[in-house]
Amino acid sequence: MDVQFILLIIGLILAFIMAMNLGGNDAANPTSTTVGTGILSLRRALLLFAIFATAGAALQGFMVMTTIGRGIVPAIDVAGAVAIMLAANIWIFTATLRGMAISTTHSIIGAVVGYGILKYMLSGMNLSVLGTVVLSWITSPLCSLVLAFLVYKWIKSYVSKYTGKPETIDRFFKVLLIGSLCLAAYSFGANDVANATGVYITIASDLGRMPDTTAMLVLALFGAAGIIAGGLMFGPRVIETLAFKVTHLDLNTALSASISNALVVYIFTTVPYMLWGYGLPVSTSYAVVGSIIGAGLARNVRSVSRAVSVKLVSYWLLTIPINILLAMGIYYAFMLLNWTA
Repeated sequence: MDVQFILLIIGLILAFIMAMNLGGNDAANPTSTTVGTGILSLRRALLLFAIFATAGAALQGFMVMTTIGRGIVPAIDVAGAVAIMLAANIWIFTATLRGMAISTTHSIIGAVVGYGILKYMLSGMNLSVLGTVVLSWITSPLCSLVLAFLVYKWIKSYVSKYTGKPETIDRFFKVLLIGSLCLAAYSFGANDVANATGVYITIASDLGRMPDTTAMLVLALFGAAGIIAGGLMFGPRVIETLAFKVTHLDLNTALSASISNALVVYIFTTVPYMLWGYGLPVSTSYAVVGSIIGAGLARNVRSVSRAVSVKLVSYWLLTIPINILLAMGIYYAFMLLNWTA
């Protein structure tokens, strides 16, 4: 059997596993507040997550897939796609076992850079796009922080005006919570489906002899299927943990963080694509961290742990170089075996 075909199958399996990991872990981000407050059952919350994450992947997933598949490097071959996915999966799995908070997005981009250095060298890569992506990693958590701070103050101000009308307040929170779930799931699908499938744009177009738009839609739906499978299979355990076992966030803080995270991820996906043709792959997990810190600051400055924040940042910085080296090592091994043709 042809080596390239075998590598392609292995790579697609790794991509589906990556998508399942995304769905299993991140389904809790938009759904935990609605489940924890009893506004929606776990089943209905997951159903909304599935619908809107799929919609985001299908309608706007191509925006970030373009950046990962052809924005940073000219193209990615079959062996390169496998090296990238294998490197990212190894690091994510290792970090998870060690309890490290790392980003799937940063892992994939780091692996793409490692592949690009070997395949095209730095001179053959689009460093301006890469620079913009790296800048977005810094600005997106900061934007989430500021927006969550403002949203928290606005919610608190609204609630204070209707303290004598509990029904109005309840309706207000229900609408916002369900709306934030839908928007967060949509934004997540639009931005993060590229982490699992963006490296296969060129391969899908060449093998299927289809235009890029069709190839990206097929890949987006493939990734969405993995996300939904992971969300349905592994999501409930994580959702129940965040919804019922974590008590350090009050309703206002959780809601402010959810809305801010959803808006920032959507904006970073959509606006750069409209301006430059490349949606920015931001870390939804780090955007959540930024929004939680912002809402926490609005609630009480002393409630934010500096030690935890510093530890998280150190994990973020470590992810990039490790994935660069892993992808380079794996792709170099493929070159020695003459599997890169």
